[in-house]
Amino acid sequence: MTKTDLILVAGGGGFIGGHLVNSLREAGFDNIRAVDRKPSPQWYQIFGDVDNRTLDLTGLEACREAAEDAAYIYNLAADMGGMGFIELNKAACMLSVLINTHLLMAAREVDVRRFFFSSSACVYNADKQRDPNVTALMEEDAYPALPEDGYGWEKLFSERMCRHFREDYNIPTRVARYHNVYGPFGTYDGGREKAPSAICRKVIRAKLTGDDEIEIWETANRHAVSCISTIVFAGPG
Repeated sequence: MTKTDLILVAGGGGFIGGHLVNSLREAGFDNIRAVDRKPSPQWYQIFGDVDNRTLDLTGLEACREAAEDAAYIYNLAADMGGMGFIELNKAACMLSVLINTHLLMAAREVDVRRFFFSSSACVYNADKQRDPNVTALMEEDAYPALPEDGYGWEKLFSERMCRHFREDYNIPTRVARYHNVYGPFGTYDGGREKAPSAICRKVIRAKLTGDDEIEIWETANRHAVSCISTIVFAGPG
């Protein structure tokens, strides 16, 4: 990659996308296009020296506009959130398959040099994650397929799309499976936050308000998001 290559960050207004854009800037890349469906005031981070565009990448024409002249594409765009969101919005999560499909089609048209897809730990076989004595997952544990319903299936299918575009059209594709990503500028309330951020928020709020209890979602059944447990603090602090 040269510093002048056009780099597209799809989902650049999101949490990971915003950090990626900033990292590329700090590394000296000066031809970056960030695209997100959200209006720019709602982006997690926005930079004035970047080509920032508001586009709905579920559509092919929007993907063609976003990918025009791009040498490298990072696809981090998806409708997603923590377990509470993805369990209650399976159809919406599945529709993200349109983003990766149309971006791959647009990438082929511009002869992109490399395509990156942001996947998820939700692609892994759920039967291998039910034992409370957690066993570390390996890459091949995604098959035989039994991913998280909705969101996980979309991610696994999109991984296969990347694989077959690489095999059939010689587009160099790369995939990373993220696990519970959180940190500065991340979502911590509103229903789309990950469990670590949600628990941090609840503990901080309890400390500030003097409450001695917080609620967390049950861990015995990862699908039963309506089950609630209560943690009672034993004393101050």
